[in-house]
Amino acid sequence: MNVRFVPRSEIKISKKSSSKFKPLLEALDNLEPGGQAVQVTYENEKELNSMRNVVYTYNRDNNEKIKSGKDSRNQTVYFYKDA
Repeated sequence: MNVRFVPRSEIKISKKSSSKFKPLLEALDNLEPGGQAVQVTYENEKELNSMRNVVYTYNRDNNEKIKSGKDSRNQTVYFYKDA
């Protein structure tokens, strides 16, 4: 058995790549500042919160500033980059 200590930054968890939010993460890669927004529908507030958590993690990991806006009447959320 080979045991060693490694920096935490070397450890990458790939759980999000197999999550149901993978299409959202792929769409975030294509956002341009001042360009189009990504429109996503949700079923309940729990799902909306999960999506936002995924985006906030994406922001932190990629040093991005993706924001969101919610249309609660149509149960839709928009993710965009400001210019």
